[in-house]
Amino acid sequence: MSKSKRILRFPACLLALIVVAPLALAESVDENKPNIVLVLMDNFGYGEIGVYGGGVTRGAPTPRIDSIATEGFQLTNYNVEAECTPSRAALMTGRYGARTRLRPEGPPRGLWYGISKWEITLAEMLSDAGYATGMFGKWHLGDTEGRFPTDQGFDEWYGIPNSSDQAFWPDSDSFQKDSGVEFAHIMTSKRGETPKKHEVYGRAKRATIDREITDHALDFIKRKAKTKKPFFAYLPYTQTHEPVDAHPDFKGKTGNGSFADVLAQTDVYVGELLDTIDELGLRDNTIFIFTSDNGREGIKRSFGSTGVWRGTMFSPYEGSLRVPFLIRWPGKIPAKQVSNDIVHTIDLFPTLANFIGGDIPQDRILDGVDQSDFLMGKAKKSARESMVIYLTSELFGAKWRNWKILLKELDKDYSVKNIAYTSIYNLIIDPKEEEPEKFYLDDTWVSDPLWKVIGDHQASMEKDPGAPDA
Repeated sequence: MSKSKRILRFPACLLALIVVAPLALAESVDENKPNIVLVLMDNFGYGEIGVYGGGVTRGAPTPRIDSIATEGFQLTNYNVEAECTPSRAALMTGRYGARTRLRPEGPPRGLWYGISKWEITLAEMLSDAGYATGMFGKWHLGDTEGRFPTDQGFDEWYGIPNSSDQAFWPDSDSFQKDSGVEFAHIMTSKRGETPKKHEVYGRAKRATIDREITDHALDFIKRKAKTKKPFFAYLPYTQTHEPVDAHPDFKGKTGNGSFADVLAQTDVYVGELLDTIDELGLRDNTIFIFTSDNGREGIKRSFGSTGVWRGTMFSPYEGSLRVPFLIRWPGKIPAKQVSNDIVHTIDLFPTLANFIGGDIPQDRILDGVDQSDFLMGKAKKSARESMVIYLTSELFGAKWRNWKILLKELDKDYSVKNIAYTSIYNLIIDPKEEEPEKFYLDDTWVSDPLWKVIGDHQASMEKDPGAPDA
């Protein structure tokens, strides 16, 4: 049974449960549906690229990535979830990761993880709207039958099902070959086919895979440009997840270490994507997005940067939640725009649906809001002024405008620390989230809107019907 048929199990009255702003199913803003290229970095912090204070200060200029900001819109308060899988689930569904089967009452993570087959993905929405859909890179939303990218709306896929830490295994002297644990492999598949395993994903392949991801995406873009059919090219790169191994062409190029080499490498790859789009005459009819799934890694060997923000991934702090977000759509999205208004990765689903005239699921709660007017300069403020914060499936707090409330904190070793009173941070005054008490007397009133955000969200979770199947 198709997903479109399965969703009919729920009555239309469930629309009344949606607690976010209503989503207008607008006509496409252009008779020709725009192409979409979405580059998603892995564990790539706020402070890496030039327009966010990185680039040359990180050992490698990033002029090509920075050009997206010059030609489009830069968000300085774009938020994601604190871990890869929930963040990617939120991006793909427009729903907080906690809704997409990542719940305490769900099966243990070791059995399966990601999103249920019932979820409607960004790729499925675009496919239903007539788009060719290709994914090239890291999935991390399911690695069993029925849960691969080509089971969830993509026409074709090249990449890895899980994460790059598995690239350590084949080269590990401690690996126990009789453990029953299998090496990761590069995989490919097409819609309706069983995915195929190819070479082992070891350290040598880890160094070259982002080059290959780029090449596959460039080929896809060129093929689809000839058909005149709109396309969605999704590139979840594997960098800068550990191990950060540069391609041989870039290894040692900057003289500033492996991380800087990979930063230079990524800038070149993004530049190739931008140049190809321009050379094919697709520039004005292509939405190009550059962002990340979460902040830098938390392990000491990681050399990533979160810029001015505290913390790393796996934490409720801004260094985990705020990542770069740049979007270009010439003639539709005004150039050289910068905003510090809150936007969340869950907003991409309804926003892109509005841009292309796609259908939004009507039988489930969407947490995302349509940001199309904001990005196109028709609205001065974001359609969102709040969000909730999860660590995987545990509600940790919320943000409202420039304030944040945390119900719990983390120790230096990342263990959960229960606190007698909630922490409230003014993120303008205290971006490092160091001393909530220092500013609390001036901000006592703000606890009311912050608690309302949490209360409204908890009520919506209780009413959400959830997936009818696994």
